[in-house]
Amino acid sequence: MASERQARLADRIRVLIAQRLEKGLRDPRLGFVTITDVRVTGDLQHASVFYTVLGDEQERIASGEALKAATGMLRSEVGRQLGVRLTPTLEFIPDALPENAGHIEDLLREARERDAAVAGIAASASYAGEADPYVKPREASEEE
Repeated sequence: MASERQARLADRIRVLIAQRLEKGLRDPRLGFVTITDVRVTGDLQHASVFYTVLGDEQERIASGEALKAATGMLRSEVGRQLGVRLTPTLEFIPDALPENAGHIEDLLREARERDAAVAGIAASASYAGEADPYVKPREASEEE
């Protein structure tokens, strides 16, 4: 469980980096980047910054390289505005959220198709034996 201080620091780092990226970097490789999450270690020395990039695979790679090149500048900016004794190191990690969401959508679509096929088979199915398989007590006939 993350401490309250870790959570506050992670949220503040996320906001500061997003604001700086919104102002723009002078790197033409940087595409439309969204900071999705920041996780800070327990000793507050390292921050993992998760990001997504809108676009194709080449734009994702180029934006990742641009963020890696701007890590020092972004760290100094974060350190200046945080006001903590030790500025955490920044590590930019591409977030796999869009790929995972697409995979989950594919699995849900496949499950819906299978459910529809099973429902179609069940609608035209009939009982293997009698409609009511339970044994009932015999009724006494008139002769008895």
